[in-house]
Amino acid sequence: MSVGAWEPEKAPQQGGEGEKINRELLQRYISAVQSAAPLPESLSPEDRQASYLMRLPAQRWREESEAWDEEQLWQLIRFFTLAEAQLPGWDAGAESPVIPLAKSLRHRGASLDRDRLLWIKQHSDNRYLPYGPL
Repeated sequence: MSVGAWEPEKAPQQGGEGEKINRELLQRYISAVQSAAPLPESLSPEDRQASYLMRLPAQRWREESEAWDEEQLWQLIRFFTLAEAQLPGWDAGAESPVIPLAKSLRHRGASLDRDRLLWIKQHSDNRYLPYGPL
């Protein structure tokens, strides 16, 4: 009889530290948030399974934000704000991608204006949004 260590298999969608974030998936999320339907209705079952994105390190999101323009970043902020409120298992608290995405906008000189800040507050009960723990 041998003694070994059992390690659970990783889910196929859980990107490893070195893997890039799937931009096609993010583009589908932007499209979903731009539709009038609630997120659970506008996303495919596969796209609803990517809740691991909510807990990726902030550095990964800061790097990813460089590939997107300011309007796309706002749409991703909207998506992740709504996802946390509407999709089961998508809660993230202080680890929300909204925080590094909003900081990225601020570093570009395109801070969230009053209307956008109010929109986030109206659509989320996450007290850390949009700028994280103070």
